[in-house]
Amino acid sequence: MSARFLEPLDWVILAAYFVILMAIGIWASMKRKKDSSLFMADHSLSWHHIGFSMWGTNVGPSMLIASASAGFTTGVVSGNYAWYAFVFICLLAFVFAPRYLGAKVTTLPEFMGRRFGQSTRNILAWYTIVTILISWLALTLFAGGILIRQIFEIPMWQSALLLLLISAFFTIAGGLKAVAYTNVFQMVLLIVVSAILTGVGLVKVGGPEGLAAAVPADYWNLFRPNDDPAFPWLPILLGYPVMGVWFWCTDQSMVQPVLAAKSLKQGQLGANLTGWLKILDVPLYIIPGIICFALFPTLQNPDEAYMTMVTNLFPIGMVGLVMAVLTAALVSTVGSALNALSTVFTIDIYLKKYRPNASTREIISVGRMVTVVGSIISIIICVAIDSIKGLDLFNIFQSVLGFIAPPMSAVFLFGVFWKRATTRAANFALTFGTAFSILVGILYLWVFPAEEYPGIWPHFMMLSFDLFVAICVGMTIISLLDKRPEGNKLDYGKLGKPAKSVVFLWAALIAVMIALYIFFNGH
Repeated sequence: MSARFLEPLDWVILAAYFVILMAIGIWASMKRKKDSSLFMADHSLSWHHIGFSMWGTNVGPSMLIASASAGFTTGVVSGNYAWYAFVFICLLAFVFAPRYLGAKVTTLPEFMGRRFGQSTRNILAWYTIVTILISWLALTLFAGGILIRQIFEIPMWQSALLLLLISAFFTIAGGLKAVAYTNVFQMVLLIVVSAILTGVGLVKVGGPEGLAAAVPADYWNLFRPNDDPAFPWLPILLGYPVMGVWFWCTDQSMVQPVLAAKSLKQGQLGANLTGWLKILDVPLYIIPGIICFALFPTLQNPDEAYMTMVTNLFPIGMVGLVMAVLTAALVSTVGSALNALSTVFTIDIYLKKYRPNASTREIISVGRMVTVVGSIISIIICVAIDSIKGLDLFNIFQSVLGFIAPPMSAVFLFGVFWKRATTRAANFALTFGTAFSILVGILYLWVFPAEEYPGIWPHFMMLSFDLFVAICVGMTIISLLDKRPEGNKLDYGKLGKPAKSVVFLWAALIAVMIALYIFFNGH
């Protein structure tokens, strides 16, 4: 598919989408008070903005394509990465969010800095910036750039630049408020189009019964035997929590909408909405891949499952809408990441170390400048990634997350749950723990690849769990041996009881998730 195959109606839909998106961004930026915070949306976000924004940050084109690909090859088992997340979103709502909001912090490095001191804050700030540049910006732009390059037949750097310009417009003009408002519109559009694709596919395959009959029975199991090479149940059960705590509870890009909540109740309800929306990941992204397997079982490249469904099942004119949806997912993820990047640099590095008395106007100017510089760096990294040949970068990146997560998860869990944990222990985890985790990751992925040396390596999720345990043991020993532990400087304020509506909605979500797991393991 390329630009010459797009019909006039496709172009009209694409153009209308961009006009509406720009209008929402301008409207949101006009609502922002002059000289008010660009980063925290004046602490004005309601539950629906938070829920859609978190989910929108999590959903990118690479996720749509990878989920459909996983559905095509293995069925619903990869849905664990979506549905198991509710446990850690719940942990964010009831454990971390009350403490983040009670401490009145703007960034998570600031939170850990109050707990362990300035040295820990400095390490975490740069750690967060590098993570955002590589994982959230460069790889997301690379995924989107591949799609945009296919459609418009332009080089990767131009594709990435086009996507960045749209995303940076909202971040620079309106900050987090513009990003959050456009996320609601984009995610509703994403749900509608993906639901239509699933619905049309189900009709074509003969309904749920026809689909069940057309694919292997184990395509409907969320848990697979422990000897399954791709999705063994024990590594997922033990290893995903390490990634889950890092991703949903301690990652600045994911948590920032909750930090900008009007109140704790709105933050907890927003996290709850994200949990409900994560249920949709399976029917909207994975099941289209299963339907593709039923309809086109001879498809050679599973990564083409999503676009194969689109081009074969949608009528002329709908392709433009799909492109609008994929662009929406990109803009949502990149916009949130750019805002998180400028927030961490401005608050944790510029204000803390260089200009503690800077005016609000100066802070906003620096934030916008960081957005521009971060955009340029991410394009350079994106083009560098594009020059690498012969690597399945997205599958590699999924395992890379397993090697990034253990130090961060350990530090935040110890910082919140164990008062005896010391600064030396936290800095050990963030420096030596990170270096060791990355070294193991390099050995696993490149030096002695698991595919060539299966006997010496466990599943990468189990390896992530082992690294986490080793770092936790190291932190415990260092803390207990530390003769002069620094005091806990964190003041959460008064941690009140959650509202009844919050408890009820979370209880309902937990009940639904348990029912889904029982249903999908009864086959």
